[in-house]
Amino acid sequence: MPHRDNAGDMAATLNTRPTGARRLFAGRDHTTAPGDVDIPRSTLRLLGPNWFAAVMGTGIVANAAATLPLQFPGLRAAATVMWALAALLLVVLSVAWALHWMRYPETAREHRGHPVMSQFFGAVPMAMLTVGAGAMLLGRDVIGLPAALAVDWVLWSVGSALGLLTAFTIPYRMFTRHRVDPDAAFGGWLMPVVPPMVSAALGALLIPHLPEGQPRLTMMLLCLAMFGVSLIAALIITTMIWSRLVHHGIPEAGKVPTLWLVLGPLGQSVTAAGLLADAAPGALPDNYVNGLTVFSVIYGVATWGFAMLWLALALAVTIRTARARELKFNLTWWGFTFPVGTCVTGSTVLYTHTGAYLFAVSAVALYLLLVGAWLLVATNTARGVLTGNLLRPARAAA
Repeated sequence: MPHRDNAGDMAATLNTRPTGARRLFAGRDHTTAPGDVDIPRSTLRLLGPNWFAAVMGTGIVANAAATLPLQFPGLRAAATVMWALAALLLVVLSVAWALHWMRYPETAREHRGHPVMSQFFGAVPMAMLTVGAGAMLLGRDVIGLPAALAVDWVLWSVGSALGLLTAFTIPYRMFTRHRVDPDAAFGGWLMPVVPPMVSAALGALLIPHLPEGQPRLTMMLLCLAMFGVSLIAALIITTMIWSRLVHHGIPEAGKVPTLWLVLGPLGQSVTAAGLLADAAPGALPDNYVNGLTVFSVIYGVATWGFAMLWLALALAVTIRTARARELKFNLTWWGFTFPVGTCVTGSTVLYTHTGAYLFAVSAVALYLLLVGAWLLVATNTARGVLTGNLLRPARAAA
């Protein structure tokens, strides 16, 4: 039987605090008699791909600081520490997730087939790509350029392959196996299609390190193709999310943080266009270099404007929900971090290309918002892990 893609499942699926005698875990309702609730004891069994959003959110705090228009003593050192923390989280979660697949393959397959949890498989390649880029931007100060380049190549290659896989398989499963409700669209649908855009942006850092000629040209064209793969899919999904909001209203509190995910492809596409334009000399003929530079500014400014509109809307909805005391912590709060970080890097690239102080000031202001969001979400995540609230199975009220 195909899954019914009921967006109301999400809060129960991603929030791991028990709320009743019926357990909703990995897309299946397991009803048990009182006193006979089947609760897995191993936290490995509960580990989902959504945990990798913590790596993304931590890594973008580091990477955005590396190129921020305002630099001051200690910023780069702090950013390097954040990159090291993101790298450590990636290693720990990767090992734990591998053990999860080996010990609980049925649960892992249930995650893959669940209409909500499966969307977050896109977080895995984006976590790899973010840490890999951090190695080039910051880690090179610690491990040296050759090692940083090797780390980035490995993580970019694996992350790009996995990202293209999620961009194909998750939508395909939605098309063929899930029955989607009219109000089902939510920001999580962007997660599997955004990784190619991240590959396009961060692949630009590797182009200058390739031999001139066909290697650079091939890499540039691959990045531009991945830019298109993600951009068009993201525009379609963003339109569906806007339509869902207009026709069905603001979503339940558990899904409000996912509205911020729309900022991800917007900010990342601005970043990608700018970084690819920077990498174009030596990879493309001069006339294409000039055209790509012009495109990066025109496209970037227009998209940046819409991103700021969406940021204002998402912020207003979030504040409204928080005032109603309905915004309870779950792992979707990491959506407050990485998408904002892409707007920081997009603003920085636009400042580099235009020299407009508007973008420099915006980059710094958005970075302050990013750091504040990271502190809030990281603190709540650490508290949830220490108290065990984030390591318990989700249960929905009977």
